[in-house]
Amino acid sequence: MHNSRRNFIKTSSLIAASTITFPNLLARNLNSKLNIALIGVGGRGIQNWQPIINSENIVAMCDVDDNWAYKALNKIKEFHPKVRRFKDYRVMFDKMKNMIDAVIISTPDHTHFHAAITAMELGLHVCIEKPLAHNIWECRTLKKAANYYGIVSQMANQGHTTNGIRQVKEWYESGILGEVREVHAWFGEFNFKPGHWWDMPSEFPPKKQTIPKTLDWDLWLGPAKNRDYNKVYVPKSWRGFFDFGNGQLGDWSCHTLDAPFWALGLGMPNSVVGHVPNPRIKENFVADKSTVEFNFPANKKRKSVKLKWYEGGFKPEFDDDFPLKKIPNLGMVMIGSKKSLMTGGRPNNPRLLVDNEEWVEFQKNTPKQTIPRVKSGDETPIQEWIDGIKNDFLPGSNFNYSAELTEMALVGVLSQRFGGRIEYDAKNMEITNRPELNKFLKEEARDGWKVSDFYNSLK
Repeated sequence: MHNSRRNFIKTSSLIAASTITFPNLLARNLNSKLNIALIGVGGRGIQNWQPIINSENIVAMCDVDDNWAYKALNKIKEFHPKVRRFKDYRVMFDKMKNMIDAVIISTPDHTHFHAAITAMELGLHVCIEKPLAHNIWECRTLKKAANYYGIVSQMANQGHTTNGIRQVKEWYESGILGEVREVHAWFGEFNFKPGHWWDMPSEFPPKKQTIPKTLDWDLWLGPAKNRDYNKVYVPKSWRGFFDFGNGQLGDWSCHTLDAPFWALGLGMPNSVVGHVPNPRIKENFVADKSTVEFNFPANKKRKSVKLKWYEGGFKPEFDDDFPLKKIPNLGMVMIGSKKSLMTGGRPNNPRLLVDNEEWVEFQKNTPKQTIPRVKSGDETPIQEWIDGIKNDFLPGSNFNYSAELTEMALVGVLSQRFGGRIEYDAKNMEITNRPELNKFLKEEARDGWKVSDFYNSLK
């Protein structure tokens, strides 16, 4: 299916976008090793390129930080001595576009979209670290563009490849849980500390510091507004600043909320309510604590559902007769009319909330497997994506799915960021009760990073 679509694109679609050109990628046998380019090689990037360092050809790597780049380069060169290193992915594509089949993007949230669009315009397959993008318009545009260009897409939320998330969906669909109207998910307290994933500056805005010679700060900012450098941003703790990341909810929802979103077919909420005792709206920074209640309307398969997210130390409070007595630091519970189910922060190992004897008996006779499993030993989003490219299928967290999972979360992030109730018209991509927030659904990129208006016309 995708081969024929790509062939069609090469002939007819270019009429509508005459500035876009495609290399002759399909001349080679894609069942051989793929030529992979990496954009972002440190942090989560390491986890994304390590699984394929032996199995595929890493021909190019790009990172704006020399410290991360040279560490990765030395390791990758042991297996791929001809790999080329770049700082600017646009230069990499300009020089090597005819030598690349696919791209793995493991950069901060605010730069996912622009790198991915550039790659797709060249006909390259794309895998993006979660969350898919930084705002809702970007999510929707990545989804439309992936279908338009006919590429194999994937978001790297590894829980979606596991047996566990398939069990959650199968158990729900088999009726084990009964009717689910309520979901709770939570993540522990923030640990703001230098060098950690979360850090907080001593003052806002963070005071100007000297840019390290090893970092290209302008390229790191990418489409974001220009500002002074401070080490609190790079390399790890950018997630706390909403101009670059989407906080804890944006980061972990793609794991913790993946199972209920998929199993229940949640779609988009029609309203979300953020309870934020001490918001940092002026600082544009994550709050220490918050809860977000998502309200999903009924559809043809289920009644309405409420999903509540807790973070920073808030946790759900259940009735005394509820079978979960001790609340761990992170997890997710789907409350059913018959039985309830729990996972950890990722959906890898679901468990019914029943006594041990009943649980043991249930495991002996679980519902029939109806969802194909990712091949044993290859339960990584990168390998599933590679297999999809070589065998012409879309992996489970392709952009058709992951764009909607991320959009759902980003509506909640806005309620965390600004507090209070948000009424969301998903069909028209509009916040109806607080129109001043609509500008955050599609953020303005600075000069040099704007994309073509062509994408606004895609359906």
